[in-house]
Amino acid sequence: MAELLLELFSEEIPARMQARAREDLVRLLGDKLRDAGLEPKSIKTFATPRRLTAVVEGLPARSLNVREERKGPRVDAPEPAIQGFLKSAGLKSVSQAEKREDKKGDFYVAIIEKKGRPTSEVIAKAVPEIVRGFPWPKSMRWGSGKLRWVRPLHSILCLLDGKVVPFEIDGIKSGKETRGHRFLAPASLKVKNFKDYAQKLRKSFVILDGEERASRILKDARALAAKHKLTLVEDEALLAENAGLTEWPIVLIGSFDEDFLGVPPEVLTTSMKAHQKCFSLRRKDGKLANRFVVVANLKARDGGKAIAAGNERVIRARLADAKFFFDQDRKVPLEQLVPKLKDIIFHEKLGSQYDRVQRIWKLARELAPLVKADPDLAERAAILAKADLVSGMVGEFPELQGVMGRYYALEQNETPSVANAIAQHYKPLGPSDDVPREKVAIAVALADKLDTLTGFWAINEKPTGSKDPYALRRAALGIIRIVLENGVRLPLRRFANQDLIAFFADRLKVHLRDQGARHDLVDAVFALGGDDLLMIVRRVEALGKFLDTEDGEHLLTGTKRAINILRIEEKKDGRSYDQAPDPNLLQRPEEKALAKAVDEVEKAAASAVAKEDFAGAMSAMAKLRAPVDDFFDHVTVNADDPRLRENRLRLLNRIRGTTLTVADFSKIEG
Repeated sequence: MAELLLELFSEEIPARMQARAREDLVRLLGDKLRDAGLEPKSIKTFATPRRLTAVVEGLPARSLNVREERKGPRVDAPEPAIQGFLKSAGLKSVSQAEKREDKKGDFYVAIIEKKGRPTSEVIAKAVPEIVRGFPWPKSMRWGSGKLRWVRPLHSILCLLDGKVVPFEIDGIKSGKETRGHRFLAPASLKVKNFKDYAQKLRKSFVILDGEERASRILKDARALAAKHKLTLVEDEALLAENAGLTEWPIVLIGSFDEDFLGVPPEVLTTSMKAHQKCFSLRRKDGKLANRFVVVANLKARDGGKAIAAGNERVIRARLADAKFFFDQDRKVPLEQLVPKLKDIIFHEKLGSQYDRVQRIWKLARELAPLVKADPDLAERAAILAKADLVSGMVGEFPELQGVMGRYYALEQNETPSVANAIAQHYKPLGPSDDVPREKVAIAVALADKLDTLTGFWAINEKPTGSKDPYALRRAALGIIRIVLENGVRLPLRRFANQDLIAFFADRLKVHLRDQGARHDLVDAVFALGGDDLLMIVRRVEALGKFLDTEDGEHLLTGTKRAINILRIEEKKDGRSYDQAPDPNLLQRPEEKALAKAVDEVEKAAASAVAKEDFAGAMSAMAKLRAPVDDFFDHVTVNADDPRLRENRLRLLNRIRGTTLTVADFSKIEG
């Protein structure tokens, strides 16, 4: 079995594009090889700032002969449909297609046979197609060529079992050469295979594996911080970016004036991260230190002193800008910034951020009693929540929205609960982010997200398929998490229409499925028309535990049997059997026992549900298991006597009605 080594060597690939490029290369190479009848054992990809590499293991010398049957239209289909089928199958006329018959009639089948080819021929055709159609988010042309690549493409290394696979792309011929580090080892290198390639690159100051580069940066940064009795402020995204910016990462330390420590630490870390890709450091007391870690892409002769000094100069200027913004922002009360929100359009159909604030504070005030928050504080926090969007600092660093509002609010003597709500009302920003925990913050966060959802629903801008430009799924999931993690009783119907409530149901199913719960149980509970997310989840949890028991499993089987019989007979008879059964027509002891049980269980379950004792409701339901089993074992529902048949169908309807006290069992799988 052969090994394919492919390297596409270019100018610097943006770090943010490297992970996606690796995934795309795996997918495109795999598709091309498999379409040609080649099934590789494995495909691994690597990316550095100047190269995108793939190694494919386990390729045969030739592709297999492929025989594919493609079903076409019926023989009496319109001519355009037949011609379209012939063209797609590569056939010149219908005489080259077979006729076959199924229940719907005769139809055409194309037999497509592809003869095997040498693997090198497949690769020589596939790689240029991949390169020319590579889905970079942004690409460019250079010189007089027509090829588009993320940055100018310099060379292509392509070896199959050590031999060059010959092809040419826009004047660039494939070969067996690569290059090492741009500054430390710029000479070209001839390689034999992937092992030789990786070893020679390492000797030429290139670590091919991005995860290894990231691990090295983290290890060295921690050690350097510890050497100076400091702690690294770790940041996964920043670590990945630095790994994508370097081929031979060297960690250095720098410093800035202590005067800048009077600026909020979030500002300092954000400024150093955004402008210089530097890591912040903390002292033993947890406060930010006036030091930073920078990752260089070479080992300098002076030990990195000049590189550190250069970064210090840039950071000094950037932090001076940040301090200026901070000082200027503090001169204007947040309340005076609120009217300026009229200049920020949220959505052309939903108005400005100022318009939103007017809706949000009213909603926050209405929500406050539900979360046991002070309505006046909730209103105040909601009025100020968006004010920092027009501040100089947030204009420079949008990711600090809310964070800066909190600092400004505290300085302007707002209560801590109001200030904290300003910072927390955007939360949660993602699945790993925490939810607001303080009552005022909860009220404002719910109001903010409910306004977003109800607003976009009102103008019919809903998520479709994978498209969700306004992050409405995230907003709904945020509400769900806030409600569940804080034990909030939120009656959705008071704030949302039925269509939006259905959207919440879908999001709740996704959330619970991620937690290991069954989506069909959510359907079964939502079918009862509830809108209290917290109670729905508690009911789902109790139902899940009940169905895991033997009683629950048997009752589900019996109930679904009753429902199915009812559905069939009601459809056949054109009527429903929702009247109470006649006790005088209950002949067999099993009928009488079931009738008595459903009456008792329904009352007990309803009483437990009213007390929100869902475990108790399920315990009551368990008492139906034996009488339902006995009924189906000994009673014929479709009796010859029409009066007995109708009465027994009514009894089945009582089973259905009783179980509806806790859930719609017809929607439960199994």
